[in-house]
Amino acid sequence: MWTLGAFNTADAEDAVEVLTACCASRAWAEKVASGRPYGSVAALQAAALAGFDELDASELAVAHAAHAPIGKPKPAGEDRWSRGEQSRALTADEAVRAELAEVNAAYERRFGRVFLIRATGLTGEQILAEAKRRLGNDDETERREAIAQLRAIVALRLEKAVRP
Repeated sequence: MWTLGAFNTADAEDAVEVLTACCASRAWAEKVASGRPYGSVAALQAAALAGFDELDASELAVAHAAHAPIGKPKPAGEDRWSRGEQSRALTADEAVRAELAEVNAAYERRFGRVFLIRATGLTGEQILAEAKRRLGNDDETERREAIAQLRAIVALRLEKAVRP
């Protein structure tokens, strides 16, 4: 976690590193870092989300691909946030975790990417129900939902990464 002052005065590469932990798109991180100094965390968040909304499909794919499947967070250090975000899902009973793995695999086959949801605070059962629902989406609807979830994750991670 950084203070806004430390973030504003950090070396450019350090600022980009903080930001890529929130969203793996280096282009996004460089754009947000280049806007420093920010007068408030709210201004940083607004600029970050505006920058996110401008990402093209290839950068969104980079950001999306950096996420671990629900229930299988990457090892510590690879994905700084996923373990905590998925903590409730990881405590689900074995049957829910097994079904979640099956639905994750079905989602990847159907849409060609990992199922993505802002998992913070959600139980394994809630995530499973949402994954099943979203499997029924058409491609365009699911693309929009996945981007909205990715955006929500970026906002949450940025909020945790840089504080007043």
